Amino acid sequence: MKCAGTKSKRFVSALSSLAEMDTTFYIELTLKTVNGVECVARFFIGNDREKAIDVFRKLRGSNDVNEKDVMYMSFMETKNGLPLNVDMMSCTLDQLGENSKIITKELFKIHALS
Repeated sequence: MKCAGTKSKRFVSALSSLAEMDTTFYIELTLKTVNGVECVARFFIGNDREKAIDVFRKLRGSNDVNEKDVMYMSFMETKNGLPLNVDMMSCTLDQLGENSKIITKELFKIHALS
């Protein structure tokens, strides 16, 4: 009986891990071009919602997004393969440079501390 219980616990643990892996977070850089709106970069943040939110909150830009903006950074969640736009900001080229540094630094911290 002990083996069956252990196998059941492992199976439940494996299912929990799969459920967590089904949800991923990333930040997407989108530009308006003559051909329309195009995604030009995607930064994978990971599977931890709180860490991903924390990274996005540190970024520079304006939450007052409008149709005149040319550059956007979107906080995206993918759950079971379906993307969901959680939040969005517009940014300037200078802010994009700073945001790239922030994302890289935060990802380094996330992976170094794991």
